[in-house]
Amino acid sequence: MIKVTLRGPNGTFEQEVPENSNLVVLAGLKKFPGLRYSCGMGRCGKCASRVVRGAEHLPPPDWKEERVLGEDKLQEGYRLMCQLYLTHDLEIAQDKVPIVPAYRRVRQKV
Repeated sequence: MIKVTLRGPNGTFEQEVPENSNLVVLAGLKKFPGLRYSCGMGRCGKCASRVVRGAEHLPPPDWKEERVLGEDKLQEGYRLMCQLYLTHDLEIAQDKVPIVPAYRRVRQKV
């Protein structure tokens, strides 16, 4: 089992999950409460979380994470939970307000 700690606007939640679990899938099944999510497909950015501990065990960001998070959020340690299958303990933090996807931030600047 893998220990996951979520620090969010409603407090800290800690739970053990099976290896190769996806937190958004578990949240959708009501087996990982507290995680904010929406589309589950890497488009909306609602599940974006800053990895506090355990990032070294995660795969490199995929193209969906690059598009939604942008270089700035990736550099700050953010990842999309819907795109990750966990193999090691992880501690994440979700901001009170969801991030604005990078592709929308670019449009807003124009």
